[in-house]
Amino acid sequence: AQLVESGGRLVQAGDSLTLSCAVSTQTFSSYDFGWFRRTPGKEREFVAAINWSGGSTDYDDSVKGRFTVYRDNRRDTVYLQMDNLKPEDTAVYYCAAATVLSSTADDYDYWGQGTQVTVSS
Repeated sequence: AQLVESGGRLVQAGDSLTLSCAVSTQTFSSYDFGWFRRTPGKEREFVAAINWSGGSTDYDDSVKGRFTVYRDNRRDTVYLQMDNLKPEDTAVYYCAAATVLSSTADDYDYWGQGTQVTVSS
């Protein structure tokens, strides 16, 4: 599978932003997807994940209540809606595909190239 993220840009604290992850595969609905982020000098960290049907989701505590992950199985796209953004959300955001719903990066088989989100204070 090939994953392409888009939607990252410079925003102000408190703004909302939605990231998209377009997936090229014949079996989109069989994958679980995760969103991760990385800032310079830090390890890649889990943000959110969604299972194949969209019926189960998981979030890191730092984004719970502010971010929403969802998917459109007709359009082979996964989304990350981010509300009430904070400067500490600044990072490169990555979409990844797996066969399990997981918060562990090593469980993911396919990764996108990332999209930069910058939140100014």
